Amino acid sequence: MSFRSSKIEYKSNPQILKMREAGLVLAEALDTTVAAAEVGMTTAELDAVFESVITKHGTTSNFKGYHGFPATICASVNEEVVHGIPGSRVLEDGDVLKIDGGCIVDGWHADSARTVIVGTADPADQRLSDITQEAMWAGIAALANARFVGQIGEAIDDFVSAQEGAPLGILEDYVGHGIGSEMHMPPDVLNYRSGHRGPRVKAGMCLAIEPMLVRGGIETAVLEDDWTIVTTDRSRASQWEHSVAVTMGGIWVLTAHDGGAERLAKYGVTPSPVIP
Repeated sequence: MSFRSSKIEYKSNPQILKMREAGLVLAEALDTTVAAAEVGMTTAELDAVFESVITKHGTTSNFKGYHGFPATICASVNEEVVHGIPGSRVLEDGDVLKIDGGCIVDGWHADSARTVIVGTADPADQRLSDITQEAMWAGIAALANARFVGQIGEAIDDFVSAQEGAPLGILEDYVGHGIGSEMHMPPDVLNYRSGHRGPRVKAGMCLAIEPMLVRGGIETAVLEDDWTIVTTDRSRASQWEHSVAVTMGGIWVLTAHDGGAERLAKYGVTPSPVIP
């Protein structure tokens, strides 16, 4: 993705609260869409489920129409990592589905993604999703005490590298990003150690943290639709993402119902919400 500006946007408390509104709608929409993801459903039908929830709340999609993208979610299956276009594909038992969506409230954005395994999970696929999800939380927890954005990627990389069993690859071509008055903004949020510390973490910074892990090689290609990203070796992939605000007291996971409290507790991190 190309950014319009290299300048980081720092949000005021009222602006963060608007992003939280969007984040709560998005969490509900993803809950509903994940619950509907069953064998025999098409990805287009899941897109309709997601759209119905955000429409019910009077919010708008930040995916639909974005550089011409035709749907409200990205629905990426198996070797499709990200940016899959919903359509006539019918979900099959054991498919690894990534659902990535977002919405806007009064001009302020939220972005979040989940992996769901349809029907009966292959244990290796479940492990892939579980490690990706926990890697995201390790990165979010690192942000709570980080001095620089690059420490998020270091924490994710360290967590993934420490896992026993078959090694998993961390995609390097696609990374997290800033978010606020636009969906994709500076800074880039890497999911791996790069040797670059990145910008200093400051209150008002809002980041979408989204590791993407694969069971094989990290090389990717773009399909003919100019959107869908696939692994070139056809290995399966997982994506998890949350939008997170840096507040004066710490961090607040804007797209988690509880602000991240349950999953961050093991890291000794307590969310610090903005009080209206």
